[in-house]
Amino acid sequence: MVRANGAVSLRELARVVQTSEVTVRRDVRALEAEGLLDRRHGGAVLPGGFTRESGFPQKSHLATAEKTAIADVAASLVEEGEAIVVGAGTTTQELARRLARVPGLTVVTNSLLVAQALAHANRVEVVMTGGTLRGSNYALVGSGAEQSLQGLRVSRAFLSGSGLTAERGLSTSNMLSASVDRALVQAAAEVVVLADHTKLGSDTMFQTVPTDVITRLVTDEPPAHDDRAATELQALADQGVQIAVAGTGAATGPTGGDQVHPGARARRDMPLPVQRGRMAAGQFRGPGGGMAAETMERTARVADMRRR
Repeated sequence: MVRANGAVSLRELARVVQTSEVTVRRDVRALEAEGLLDRRHGGAVLPGGFTRESGFPQKSHLATAEKTAIADVAASLVEEGEAIVVGAGTTTQELARRLARVPGLTVVTNSLLVAQALAHANRVEVVMTGGTLRGSNYALVGSGAEQSLQGLRVSRAFLSGSGLTAERGLSTSNMLSASVDRALVQAAAEVVVLADHTKLGSDTMFQTVPTDVITRLVTDEPPAHDDRAATELQALADQGVQIAVAGTGAATGPTGGDQVHPGARARRDMPLPVQRGRMAAGQFRGPGGGMAAETMERTARVADMRRR
């Protein structure tokens, strides 16, 4: 499966071979010892995966349920009449499919897949950057893309990547993609990162968004045994990143399956071109907002219910 797809998650492997993730993890360690693959947080990749980037066909089959849940929560952050930028990636493509229903929206993107998902949305205006087409992820990159973003100002940027750590923030394995993502960030007042649990704790060559620039992270709930992902989430929260966890299972909590990481601290929001009044699903309100203690208590109850 790794040879065919470039990367695979432990959860998917366990489902395919009908065994536990504990067993799969042990076997993956043995395969790594033989030099047949490299372990990555929550999965495995072909040897040399630190610099290797999987193409769109491979990425589109990884963590599909998680990406769908993340896209649902991310879409709830967007309101009618906003102007946003959306970067390239399979998770942002899922987000774009949901944004097609938001009236009066303007979406700036360098992704052909995002543009295609919004092509028939009558009430959404799509603005594409210039640039050179990078076929592996159907994105426009290079100086043309970066120059077309100069002078642009929008409320939010939604970005994905290859890895996310508290130490370096969001990263990718391609230099051209990283450079365009940084230009997208410069155009936005707020940065929302979409990353499933398999990317937490993974680090790749080129930094795109430093941790202190990330306003929000939308992710899925890591498996119970995944201590590394839980540790990384806590470290990100300690640095002021607001974390929304999207539920992928049938069991949902009082907020519809989305929760805020209990360790999250409030950070000072950057000024938005248009101020919004309501709290979006999964959004954290810190000290002074009157909701932090209530949210943390509710999240603890949901976590306890899930453990039972």
